[in-house]
Order: sequence, then C-alpha cells, then structure tokens
Amino acid sequence: MSAAGLYLWIKALHVVAVISWMAGLLYLPRLFVYHCSAEAGSAQSETFKVMERRLMNAIMTPAMLASWLLGGTLIWLLGLEVFRDSHWLSIKLALVVVLTGVHLMLIRHLRAFARDRNSHPARYFRILNEVPTVLMIAIVIMVIVRPV
Repeated sequence: MSAAGLYLWIKALHVVAVISWMAGLLYLPRLFVYHCSAEAGSAQSETFKVMERRLMNAIMTPAMLASWLLGGTLIWLLGLEVFRDSHWLSIKLALVVVLTGVHLMLIRHLRAFARDRNSHPARYFRILNEVPTVLMIAIVIMVIVRPV
C-alpha cells in the first residue's frame, strides 16, 4: 500500500472514531437530563446507570482514544511542519483538548450518578449538552474552511 493510501485509510478511521465519540458526547448529557428525574435507587435510575456506563466504557472512551491516536498518526505522517504552514491545526487541537476536558467532566458526572450523588439539575445537563455541539462546529470549520 502506498503512503497516500495508508494516509487515507487512517484518515477514514479517524473520522469514524470522531463521529462515534461525538455521538456519545451528544447523547450522554441527554441521558443525564432524564436520569435527574429518576428517583435514586429506583429501577429506572439503575437502568440509566447501566446505559451511561456502557456508553462511556464501550463507545465514548475507546472512540476518544482512537481519535487521538489516529489524529496523532495523521500529524506524524504529514510531518510537524504542518504546524508552521498555518494555525488551523493548532486551534483545532486546542479545541479537541477542550472537548477531551468535557469528556472527563462527563466521567465525573457519571460517577456521581453511579453513587446517587448528582447535585446538578436537569437544566445544567441541557446546557452542558450544547457544549460539544459548539466545539464540534468550531473544529469542523477549522478542518474544512481553515480560516487561519
């Protein structure tokens, strides 16, 4: 396989990983919104706990790690001089770091729900649900439009 072919395969897998990660980042806060209305210890609350844990452990975290690994591989294949040519990649990576911070924050909330110690109202999670969307829009603009 040629270097160009390898690059395209890695890029395709990177996009699949990012889509999977984003799906979880957009869905988990919505589960938290519904979980807020479930009484602690109820069958409904326990069901949400299982759904949240499986989403995080089986989809979100592996997809996040794959996104970082494959994205890093793409940068390595392009060479670090890609950072000198324009600032779009640096800005994109900074936004991905923030998105990773959101992921880690969601892990903290998941653990609080798992211990029946959530202290946030549903409205908080409705607002939090918008953060990955805004970051995703900015990241896509950086990658496709490359305004800087």
